[in-house]
Amino acid sequence: MSDYRIAVNKMRTVKIAGVQGETPTVKSFIFQDRLCANAEPGQFVMIWIPGVDEIPMSLSALNPDKNLAAITVENVGEATKALHRMKAGNTIGVRGPFGNSYKTAKARKVLIVGGGTGLASLAPLTEKLARTKAKITLLMGARTSTELLFLDRLNQVLLMVAGPLLVTTEDGSHGLKGVVTAPAEEILSQNEKFDMIYACGPEKMMYKMLSLSEKFEMPFQASLERFMRCAVGLCGTCVVGRYRVCRDGPVFSSQQLLEAKGEFGHFRRGLDGRKTAV
Repeated sequence: MSDYRIAVNKMRTVKIAGVQGETPTVKSFIFQDRLCANAEPGQFVMIWIPGVDEIPMSLSALNPDKNLAAITVENVGEATKALHRMKAGNTIGVRGPFGNSYKTAKARKVLIVGGGTGLASLAPLTEKLARTKAKITLLMGARTSTELLFLDRLNQVLLMVAGPLLVTTEDGSHGLKGVVTAPAEEILSQNEKFDMIYACGPEKMMYKMLSLSEKFEMPFQASLERFMRCAVGLCGTCVVGRYRVCRDGPVFSSQQLLEAKGEFGHFRRGLDGRKTAV
């Protein structure tokens, strides 16, 4: 194993530098760590909440100049509830960054589609693409206006490149009423071509975007979420098809997702390895 892989897998204890409320149920936790700050958009970390659990989280902000990184966490279970109680100065453990990242080498004109907390993974990607002056169309969706994540942050990024930002909410409380895949399909049906389509969010949404990328013959990448314990490919809890999300992902191409189409968008595995519906 390389020195780098040993270093990233080693647990480091870090102090929370700041906590920012994003929505009524989502907070961002900022911490100082050189390895995480220099990660690529799409990579994830394992966060240890002392005395509770270790959980995987996407890196939602990257600031290598100040060695700062952030995770953005929805309060949905025991571990995240404990994390939400923490304040600046409290200590957490971190391993990583792990996995691959979004591929951007040939992405000059892109469509980015995010739903819910999937924007945590896509925000650093959007910022990276904006620095390269890529043409960006960003679609973001949530159930209701109070759950829209990083709306102001991403709006400022899109202003840098004069890119359109379309917002959908299922209840119509902000932007278009409906799901985010509807305007995506409308845009693609107008024969607009993109070098890449990126997506992260609820898996059924990403499955729909995969189908649209097939229909309109455009390359596609999506970041998957799966139950993870080891993050280094040993335990097998994050398997989808023949792939391990922690080692082969979490970002997958359309070709890889089509290979795993029997599971992707349909099933995931629990702690006991049994399949459950997405």
